[in-house]
Amino acid sequence: MNWIERFHQHLAAERRLSPLTVSAYRRELDAFAQWCAQQQLDDWARIDAQHVRSFAARSHAGGLQARSVQRRLSAVRTFFGFLMREGAVTHNPAVGISAPKAGKRLPHTLDVDQMGRLLSLTPRNALEWRDLAMMELLYSSGLRLAELTGLELENLSLADRTVRVLGKGRKERVMPVGKQAVAALRGWLRERAALAAPGETAVFINHRGRRIGARAVQLLVARHARAQGLPQGVHPHLFRHSFATHLLESSRDLRAVQELLGHASISTTQVYTHLDFQHLARIYESSHPRARRRG
Repeated sequence: MNWIERFHQHLAAERRLSPLTVSAYRRELDAFAQWCAQQQLDDWARIDAQHVRSFAARSHAGGLQARSVQRRLSAVRTFFGFLMREGAVTHNPAVGISAPKAGKRLPHTLDVDQMGRLLSLTPRNALEWRDLAMMELLYSSGLRLAELTGLELENLSLADRTVRVLGKGRKERVMPVGKQAVAALRGWLRERAALAAPGETAVFINHRGRRIGARAVQLLVARHARAQGLPQGVHPHLFRHSFATHLLESSRDLRAVQELLGHASISTTQVYTHLDFQHLARIYESSHPRARRRG
């Protein structure tokens, strides 16, 4: 077994990263391995910082955006850290190599009225109860898509209105569940019993009674958004962005939002302060006597 395959097994079995994350590492390292083969570099121990710098520059020149180059470098850095741990190399050539600076990209959100329209679904059958419960929970608790699809029945407590989820790096957090989400979940759980396959423990299942997949959730969210005449590109992670932004607008408590999102670093959460400032700026422009344009 080659080192890249062993690294992928390490990510999945030891670090317990999600299949999507492991797949992303595989994609970036396959690109690096292909570049090394073109340079006739057949020994990981031969690779130095200049090689990694050249790989990053070639990726950027080939049209890859700065953020994508950053992801590639991160994957290479983590891979060589693994090789050092295993004694296959003595240094990490990717340490200290920087990608081109990326411009700060603000996440898209739905405003409160748009979110209200999306959640105004009146269920007519079991699967629409499921769809409403999933969307309500995504917005109510700011779950990631993988957290939603991985949710087990035992992790849901409607009596005390909480949900326990495993986030990135298998970190557990307990989230509050809002009143509307609890009502939708109760409606779905009444219907679920008749649909679930024997022994199925997932909260959310597909029409065959098995755990619903991430792609299916993405498609149904987009379908409901179109039905409500919402902008193109509505996807499950938009609920998480909207959850964080609306909370920050109301509470001004960045640290609490960090905890609720499960971010390891507050710097990750700080992107939402830019969105909050935009919201405040719009209020100022429309309300302050010295800011309003004269008619």
